[in-house]
Amino acid sequence: MPVTSPPEPGSEVLCVGELLWDSLPAGLFLGGAPFNVACHLRAAGVVATMVTRIGADQLGDEAYRRLARYGVGTDLLQVDPLLPTGFVRVSVAEDGNAQYYIVEPAAWDNLEITRSLLERAAAAKAIVFGTLAQRSAVTRDTLRRVLNTHALKVLDVNLRPPYDDHEIIRDSLRRADVVKLNEDEMRRLASWFDLRGDLRRTAGVLAETFDCHVVCVTRGRNGATLWREGRWTEHPGFEVEVRDTVGVGDAFLAVLLAGLLNGTDDEALLHHANLIGAYVATQHGAVPEDQPAHEPPRAAP
Repeated sequence: MPVTSPPEPGSEVLCVGELLWDSLPAGLFLGGAPFNVACHLRAAGVVATMVTRIGADQLGDEAYRRLARYGVGTDLLQVDPLLPTGFVRVSVAEDGNAQYYIVEPAAWDNLEITRSLLERAAAAKAIVFGTLAQRSAVTRDTLRRVLNTHALKVLDVNLRPPYDDHEIIRDSLRRADVVKLNEDEMRRLASWFDLRGDLRRTAGVLAETFDCHVVCVTRGRNGATLWREGRWTEHPGFEVEVRDTVGVGDAFLAVLLAGLLNGTDDEALLHHANLIGAYVATQHGAVPEDQPAHEPPRAAP
């Protein structure tokens, strides 16, 4: 792989975790929540680098080419000599909702700590991480060391049974400054951690319990809510014809994070994030093929 110069300190967002191919009825699409977020961050003009591990195989080679195409940094990408590039079989229901069978083990289960990775984490503006990639002890330990930094730490709660260990989730919440999750995941966390009340109160209690600054709850067709340092904002979402829901939350998170980094006000944050999420729902796969790397996706009319 070509060697590239690292970005200026304080300008970069690291997206850490799984990189995999989604096998959908419409074909193969490169995905994994951190990859999807990285691509949409680049589309929003944010410098983003993918931190993951691929196999020494054809799918890994193509994943590398796709990352470069979308302008995502690849110099922290690792290649595993034995484990294959991640792969997921996805079935899509008539309403567009997806179900996932995640093949294991995969190369991203074996993400190693390196000196260059620790140096970049120390200088990063933000680090995006999730819960799925922590199914493996190797990657989980690497991630925990990477998160020992002053960068903004953004947790994408992604509960995929059987990879939803309560203690791993608890530890991740304690490390996060920003938490994004959907309404069903919020209900599950509320049950696990005894967070009582309506959605607004539950978000506030979650933030207080785990010392988070921002809690954002997506609600599918009903938009999203935002708890931000005691302020509460809601957005009703947009009516669109859903093709599939793969990656909708990831696009939403990327735009939300870009707005947080830019100091955007809460109402504008939710409006723009819902708009991009709605657009992605009208497309096949998580990253629309017709979108240039450095331009924001256009909302569906």
